[in-house]
Formats: sequence, C-alpha cells, structure tokens
Amino acid sequence: MAQVTQYVSSGTFEESYTISAADRRRIALEEIDNAKFGWFHIRACIVSGIGFFTDAYDIFAINLVSAMIGFVYWHESGNKTPANVDTAIKVACSVGTVVGQLAFGYLADRVGRKRMYGVELIIIIIGTIGQALAGNGPGVSFWGIMVFWRVIVGIGIGGDYPLSSVITAEFATTKRRGAMMAAVFAMQGIGQVAASIVGIITTAAFKSAIDSDPTYLDYVWRIVIGVGAVPGVLALYYRLTIPETPRYTMDVEQKIEKGIRDAKAFVENGASSGDYTDNIAVAREETSPKASWADFCHYFGQWKNGKVLLGTAYSWFALDVAWYGLGLNNSIILNNIGFSGGPDPYTSVFKTCVGNLIIQLLGSVPGYWISVFTIDRLGRKFIQIMGFVMLTVMFVILGFAYQPILDTSTALFIVLYTITQIFFNFGPNTTTFIVPGECFPTRYRSTAHGISAASGKVGSIVAQVGFGLLKDIGGTSKWINHLLQIFAFFMLTGIFSSFLIPETAGKSLEELSREDDVPSPSNNKADSDDIVKGTY
Repeated sequence: MAQVTQYVSSGTFEESYTISAADRRRIALEEIDNAKFGWFHIRACIVSGIGFFTDAYDIFAINLVSAMIGFVYWHESGNKTPANVDTAIKVACSVGTVVGQLAFGYLADRVGRKRMYGVELIIIIIGTIGQALAGNGPGVSFWGIMVFWRVIVGIGIGGDYPLSSVITAEFATTKRRGAMMAAVFAMQGIGQVAASIVGIITTAAFKSAIDSDPTYLDYVWRIVIGVGAVPGVLALYYRLTIPETPRYTMDVEQKIEKGIRDAKAFVENGASSGDYTDNIAVAREETSPKASWADFCHYFGQWKNGKVLLGTAYSWFALDVAWYGLGLNNSIILNNIGFSGGPDPYTSVFKTCVGNLIIQLLGSVPGYWISVFTIDRLGRKFIQIMGFVMLTVMFVILGFAYQPILDTSTALFIVLYTITQIFFNFGPNTTTFIVPGECFPTRYRSTAHGISAASGKVGSIVAQVGFGLLKDIGGTSKWINHLLQIFAFFMLTGIFSSFLIPETAGKSLEELSREDDVPSPSNNKADSDDIVKGTY
C-alpha cells in the first residue's frame, strides 16, 4: 500500500510516521464534510439552481403555450389545440428527459462531473431557441418541429438531474447537504412562477394587438419560450468552470494526491488546485473498486444495495405519475376554479397565466422552501413517507368526493388542491431528487441517480398519455375523479417503497455508500513516486 512519510519537527529531533492512502483520503473528505459554510457553497447552489429554474420554466411554460397556439394555428377548430398535439408536445420533453438522465448519469461517472457539466445546459439553450423559431412548412408541420425540439430540450433537462444533484452533494457539508440540495431543487418552483409572470407581462404588452388579431399570440408564445434560454446563458460560464469534485478525483480517477490537494484548495478557497502537481504525486492508487459492468452487478446484486436503488426508482415513478398528471394538465383545475376560458382570446390566455401563477404561489413554492428549512432536521425518509401518506389521503378525498366538493364550494376545492401541492414539494417531489444523490458510492452515484430519475419520467409519460386517453371517458373531463383515485393508489405504493431507502440526514456520503472498508490490492506496492516527504 502506498504511504506518505510525514515529518513533524519537535525541538531538536524529528519524528516520522506513515499515513496510508485510505486514511489520507478519509481525512481530506472529512474536511469537506465539516467545512465552514461559505461563498463557494452558495455559488454551487446558485449555479446548479439556475439549471433547475430553466428546466422548470421550459417544462411548465408549455401549459401556457398550448393555450396560445390554439388561437394561432387552430382558430378554425374552436381555438383549441387538438388533444393529440397537446399530448405529443408535452410527452416529447419527458421522452427526451429519460434519454438525458440515463446518458448523462452514466457519462458523469465515466468521464467526470466537470467534463459533462455545462454540456446539458448548452443542449437546453439550443433546444429552447429552436422551439422559439419553429414554424410551418410544406414538408413538416409546426407542431412536428416543436416535438423535435422538445425532445432535444428534454435530453438537456434530463442531464441536469444527476449532474446537479451529485455535484451539490459531493461539495456539500454533511450538516447542510440536504438544505443545499433542496435549495437547488426548489428553484423549480421559482422557474414555474417566472414562466407565468413572463406570460402575464408579454400577453398584457400585446393586448391591443391581440384584441385586433388573435394571431399576434404567435409573438407572445415565442417570447415566453425564448426567455427561458436567458438564465441558461448567464449560468453557462460558471458551469463550464466549476472544479471537479475531489471525491470523483480520488474514488473514480483514483488520483489520491491530486484529490487531496483539490480537497484542501476547496476547503480554503472553494477552487480546484489545478492540473499542476509540484512535488505531490498524482499516481493512481486503488482505494475503492473500479467501475465496471461486473462490479455494478456485484454491488447492486446485493439486496442491501439493490433494494435502495429499487426504492429510489419506484418512489420517483409513483410520485411522477401524479405530479405530472396534474402539473401538465392544469387547465382542468383552472377551469374548476374559474381561471380558464373567456369571452375573447386575450382574456382567455391572460386568465390561464394568472391561474397558473396562483396555483404555484399557493402550494408549490411554499412546499419547496418548507423542505429546504426542515430536511436536515426532520430527515429525508420521514418527509418522504409523511408526504406520500398525506398525498394518499388528499387524493382519496379529491377522487371520491370530486363532484360534491365542486358543487359545495370552489374555495374548498382550492384549499384541498393547495394542501396537495404543498405535500408534493414538502414531501416526495423533493426527497426523491435528494436521496439518490447521497446513498450510492461515488463510482455509481450519478448512474444510479439517472436510473432513479428516468424511472420517474417513465411515470410522467404514463400519466400524460393515460390522462389524455382517460380523462374524457363519458364526456369532457368526466373521468377526472377516477384518475385522482388512481393517483391515490400510486401514492399508497410510494409509502411502501420509501421503507427501502435509508435515512441519509447527518451521515457522510462514504458512510451511506455501505463500503466501509475496501481492501487495497496486494500488488499495489509503493514506489518512489508514491512516497512524498513534507507536510500537508
């Protein structure tokens, strides 16, 4: 085993002792885990969070756009976007997201977090601009082009999930890791609010033009979509220049000395030590197994590890069935609370934007930030189980008493729906993002997060396609109560899958990986390059 000889001066003599590579790695990582919360931690949250702001803006702005394009492209068919087009445009993003989560999850473990971080944002920017410029042509329809660009944007959004989660987790202190990751994810709520505000402002700015000619909404939806690229452009430089995480350097690249130096530089000034090495060796030392298909099967083939991946993946799947089933079909909820439709195109679109803003401010945004301030105190597992329990109860009430509630009081329906939104975000919508970024070893952390997140997006595809096919059985929106009952069933199953995940609060990433002692290979002998004399 490679060792470092360290000399400590004490009066007239020097005492020498050796520290193994594994011990030096442990000490360096403990310094990161126990570091004083500083500007770099805040910057990491902001840089990662802007990505999720952009993701949510792009995903949920399509609700507003769908209402607008009906007046532009289907004014001869009742000014309503056809159901098949609406579903295709919305599902396309989720399909791309599944691809991005799996691909970027794997690549971040394979080639490094730093090399991949920023690439996904470039894809989102290009795809967003492409959507804003989509138009009809003799050979292809407008919505066909939109579906193509939505898939591309989805790939970029998918890549953001494992990368932002893992990078934030690996740089965070143990004490505040949950709050940092939750704050990153909470930017989704701000992104949704921003989409509604941009929709309101842009629609109001074009009021007179829309009143004279509804096709001016073509300008509005393109601006709403295009603005989504701005925060991505602003954050791109910082993503491309973020340092590699010391954990990846040490555990995957297995460059122990460079990783230790990077860890020290991070703790001191929040930066990388660079590629230079001075007198510090960067030779590989195997302090953990190398990633391979055989090792992946061996690690997750053990029930203690495999059950955690099953728990994170299924919990996310169950959650997204309801989360996206409701979130991308807000028009039905808005209709129930009186914020859908109107005597003219301007009023109809404006009310849709305002209604979405009200829903987000009442439930979504508060739920996210309650999680930020409580997740390290209450714990991830507790919040996830509590959230699934509350969502089960709420969907049972909304599903089995749907029409009586609407007939009794619109205000009562709004209150119940708001409570549901709060417990989505002060519950599994936040924790399913956080836990997979914490509970797997460094060499598979991003891959496992990508698998878990992709499972969730498969759930969203099932929900969106199923919602579109089932909601109008027996008449327009007549089957909504049964869909809410189905959502209640999935929330119930989410309770049981949550028992498979560990409580990650207050534990180091190394402790959570369940690889306490990894023996070094017997043939990994120290050589002259692996012996460093001096003081760290």
